Amino acid sequence: MSCGCKTSGDSSHSCGTKSANGCSSVDTCGNSYKLSVFDWLSEVNPSGSNSSEYVEVRFKNDRKLYYKNVNNLPLHIGSIIAVESSPGHDIGVVSLSGELVKIQMKKKNVPVEHAAKVYRLANQKDIETWQELRKKENNIKVEARKIAYGLNLEMKITDVEFQGDGSKITFYYTADSRVDFRQLIKEYAGAFRTKIDMKQIGFRQESAKVGGIGSCGRELCCSTWLTDFRSVNTNAARYQQLSINPQKLAGQCGKLKCCLNYELDSYLDVLRDFPSSSTVLHTEKGKAFCIKIDVFKKKMWFAYVENSMAWYDLDIFEVKKLIAINKKGDKAPALEELRVVENKLVTSDLIQENSVDRFEKKNRRPKSNKDRNRERGPRNSEDKGQGEGHSRNNQQRPQNNRPQKQHQDRSRSTEQKPAQNSNAPVKQVDNQKSNAGKNQNIDQAQNPNQKTENKNQKKPFKKAKKKMPPKNEGNA
Repeated sequence: MSCGCKTSGDSSHSCGTKSANGCSSVDTCGNSYKLSVFDWLSEVNPSGSNSSEYVEVRFKNDRKLYYKNVNNLPLHIGSIIAVESSPGHDIGVVSLSGELVKIQMKKKNVPVEHAAKVYRLANQKDIETWQELRKKENNIKVEARKIAYGLNLEMKITDVEFQGDGSKITFYYTADSRVDFRQLIKEYAGAFRTKIDMKQIGFRQESAKVGGIGSCGRELCCSTWLTDFRSVNTNAARYQQLSINPQKLAGQCGKLKCCLNYELDSYLDVLRDFPSSSTVLHTEKGKAFCIKIDVFKKKMWFAYVENSMAWYDLDIFEVKKLIAINKKGDKAPALEELRVVENKLVTSDLIQENSVDRFEKKNRRPKSNKDRNRERGPRNSEDKGQGEGHSRNNQQRPQNNRPQKQHQDRSRSTEQKPAQNSNAPVKQVDNQKSNAGKNQNIDQAQNPNQKTENKNQKKPFKKAKKKMPPKNEGNA
């Protein structure tokens, strides 16, 4: 609720855009004052003139009064005017004009005959004097509190308000009992050199003037829109099944929260269908008394006198039937038989908001050899594209012939195992092959240059074929 200027919330707030309709963004900011009223009859003008007969004028914080426009001035929302006061005149801002003012006066029981007059539009000198006085109010409030504390008076100076022309200062205070401030007024008159007016307000009015944030996280209702302060009783908390905890039920003012009365009528309408909370049921297992009531589910919890730890929830219609049975002189059945069994609804989480691993990939099968070869494929192609330089370097590096070693190990294993159903000539052929492989390995160890020459003759990066072990012809 701000129109962008830095003086939002101040009683001397005046928008820089002065036009016939007031602030250009008055629909969004309400001219930035507390307890604003939306003028839904702004386009209704039965007289046809731009001037309104009555206007609502706001002063500091939540103080608003109604004045009569005797001079038929073209007043609109946001106009700074000089109004009648005693003594002298006061400066205020028009907060409402038109036909809605009469409805507000009728609602608040303001007599039309005793309405004060609007003198004129405020000039530049009036506005400068008014703003200078507003700047002095905070220092005067601090000095006034020191004087009251020095006189040992049980009171608290809540707020100080200067009149527009500076001829009077109004001190708002709170006190639990009657205060004799005759000596206090003399001290104030000697210190501030002006007329002193003392006004006692309640604790709810104090919070409305000071303002603040409630436990709900929003601005206080009394400082934004609430005007009538109704008495709040602890029965309102009992009807709503709230724990009687003064720290939770109290507001910024130290009294019970005004919002306890907001939904009280709805609770009272629902509680008409409930039996009394002091109902005692006579069952076959003994007496049962009511412990708890759920207004929204329309249930009542009962427990036996002998075993108060076990609670049984019953529907209010079942409780009424049990009360009717007891009135006839019969005992009602046990509470275990009448207990309500709720069918839990199985809900499917389509969005998977409750699953922690909803972003992880599920049902991942283990990688096979084919998948691994596919992943290695691009790497081999990159190596091929690197040029001949890499291939020459790789050719110069001596590499062990691993397949031959495997072949050699497997041939040894075949030699150690005795061949079944084999002929002697076949065994000799196998021995000759194994001896030839051994001789070949010995020659390679003696002449390593011959091995590199043979490698140079081969094509680079050609995959070696898998050499199978020699077949055992005897077993075949």
